[in-house]
Amino acid sequence: MKLALASDHAGYPLKQHLVDYLRQQGHEVLDLGVDTDKVPSDYPDAAAATARAVLDGRAERGILACGSGVGACIAANKIPGIYAAVCHDTYSAHQGVEHDRMNIICVGSRIVGEKLAEELVDAFIRAQPSDEERHQRRFAKLQAIERANANVT
Repeated sequence: MKLALASDHAGYPLKQHLVDYLRQQGHEVLDLGVDTDKVPSDYPDAAAATARAVLDGRAERGILACGSGVGACIAANKIPGIYAAVCHDTYSAHQGVEHDRMNIICVGSRIVGEKLAEELVDAFIRAQPSDEERHQRRFAKLQAIERANANVT
């Protein structure tokens, strides 16, 4: 799978671990930075870069890491067409794709360790959106809310 990964400085060590892990698993990884944890950086920049890569087709899905996962998730969800969630358990990591068409997973590097992060991204990558009518109906409602609020500031 083609995956885009990015982080702020707090998420850098975990992002870097996941880049290496996913490449070893045979995935095509687009590393969108940051390249160090020594220089403060902002999670909205990482979220925007990852969202652009998913929306323009350079990646099928995205992975964001910041200290808690929350800031990156909020930032990513500001972009129409992005459905991001913080997942620190494997059930949410796959269910978010299956039921809600999550296309970016956000993880907190201060919350989860490397092995759990591997399990989270594995569950996220393996999951496929459900074709069940109830999930399609609910996703259509999400998209309607998104369209209705596209110009609200």
